[in-house]
Amino acid sequence: MKLLELKNVKKSFGEMEVLRDISLSVEDGEIVSIIGPSGSGKSTLLRCATLLETMDAGELHYEDLTVCSNNENGKAVYAGKETLKKVKSVYGLVFQQFNLFPHWTVLQNVIDAAIHVQKLPKEEARQRGMELLGKMGLEDRANAYPFQLSGGQQQRVAIARALALNPKVLFFDEPTSALDPELTGEVLKVIRSLKDLHIAMVIVTHEMAFARDISDKVIFMADGVIVEEGNPKQIFNSQNERMQSFLGRYKDIL
Repeated sequence: MKLLELKNVKKSFGEMEVLRDISLSVEDGEIVSIIGPSGSGKSTLLRCATLLETMDAGELHYEDLTVCSNNENGKAVYAGKETLKKVKSVYGLVFQQFNLFPHWTVLQNVIDAAIHVQKLPKEEARQRGMELLGKMGLEDRANAYPFQLSGGQQQRVAIARALALNPKVLFFDEPTSALDPELTGEVLKVIRSLKDLHIAMVIVTHEMAFARDISDKVIFMADGVIVEEGNPKQIFNSQNERMQSFLGRYKDIL
């Protein structure tokens, strides 16, 4: 079953065309990695999928909900507030920067949206929050504040916060780019462990070995278009010249 579908998405910033007729879909429980050089439109695509940016043209669907479609002039028109509210409960997003509230404890950061957005009873939210922190290896840090944590620990809190809303799909936008190399491994290990939850994941990443090992499908973007997509074996053994050029810089780790 298609959980997410983007069709013919176009997005420009002024004269710069960032997304040029992008189409992709994500199945229920599927793990999709999006790779490609900086400036290829990967993060903009994620921001369009999560309503942080508006598309100029194209369609966006989550399950049976139509979030955006084109009018008769070929311009994107978004659904009403009720539909958008429903859609925002379908996905979670983990940012490059952790975006934690500095004056809240770790547990407060994790459970606030569940209480105030999903109206979960406080004790139920607290119990779920502690379970998620346990999964992240941070149960003993529940009452700490973000400044008392390492970058890797803060990113794990951000992942727990996204999971607290019980999303069907989790988006990661370069989840390790703000981390020191020695902390990257711990976050990637946590993301790998999420496969047990059988939720869909869409991961924009520069970690090629990670993308190869975790993904059901890999999408290679360059210059605002999808150059190739397929299973990891197909992509990482591709003979496409643009793909070969990009992967060349990672030959030591692949």
